[in-house]
Amino acid sequence: MRVPHRALPAFCQSGELLALLAVALLVAVVMQLAPAADAHLRAWSLALLFAAWLAALLGVALCKTRPLLLRLPGAWPWAGAWLLAVLLALLAAWVVWSLDHALGTGLAAADGVRFVLGSAAATALVGAALLRYLWVLGEWRERRDALARAQLDALQARIRPHFLFNSLNTALALVPLDPAAAARTLENLSDLFRAALDDGATGTLGEELDLVDGYLAIEQLRLGERLRIERDWGDLPCTLPLPRLLLQPLVENAIVHGIAARAEGGALELRGTRRGGVIEIRIVNPLPATPARAGTGHGLANVRARIGYHFGARASLQAGVVGASWQTLLRLPDADPDRR
Repeated sequence: MRVPHRALPAFCQSGELLALLAVALLVAVVMQLAPAADAHLRAWSLALLFAAWLAALLGVALCKTRPLLLRLPGAWPWAGAWLLAVLLALLAAWVVWSLDHALGTGLAAADGVRFVLGSAAATALVGAALLRYLWVLGEWRERRDALARAQLDALQARIRPHFLFNSLNTALALVPLDPAAAARTLENLSDLFRAALDDGATGTLGEELDLVDGYLAIEQLRLGERLRIERDWGDLPCTLPLPRLLLQPLVENAIVHGIAARAEGGALELRGTRRGGVIEIRIVNPLPATPARAGTGHGLANVRARIGYHFGARASLQAGVVGASWQTLLRLPDADPDRR
């Protein structure tokens, strides 16, 4: 049986510890509901207290020994974790019963062997079931991540902006007229090619804004005075990790289906705000009098899929008509509101 890459959960994290505690308390409750168990409040309280203490002890022990267990080959880390849990349950139950018997408090069961072996047996059964569940969960997560990675790679491979070919023609036309402008165009084009072919690598928001600036410089040469740019990125955090070419397709859609489709051109509005742990990037372009030919929608779908992979439900992309304009609103989580 194939071992997941995440061989053992990180028991040091609060989520795993709380899950272990919840399972232990649930088992204690079920055992107290058995017909042969004492039903009075004192027995219930002691059973829940012992289960909670044992769960905390096992969680700390598995947390501290995890680096050593991960050195074992194959499935042995899981077997080692199970064996450690059973041995600790045996030892803990024996210590509790011995102290109770020596002090004469009468809190533990009178039959020490039954109490110790019963605690170990319950830990063995529940521990085996829990570890098996975590094993299956690890394999499912591996398959999910592999599928998401494959889908992301397929989406990234489709990022080949159509303007690249038009930009080459623009640069060629500028060579005899303005060699310096042609050189700048080819430099910007080189940066965009590099980002488009970068195999799904992650960049930063600052790098994405630079790519947008380079793209707009190319389109400014192509469209001339028909393209007017109103840009205000505010205090956006330039170090925010971001997938490559996330913003450029949105700006390209605004120009191709908005500005370029109008004989008189128009103003492209680019706004960035940052508040309440959320980063908002707004792209607004005027609508043409005659609706432009409908696109395939791959650009928006691509961006939605990639922000879903990288940020989950914390990110969103909305696009639609607002008055006489088309507005695209991208919301991203700001993990560090104090970052610049």
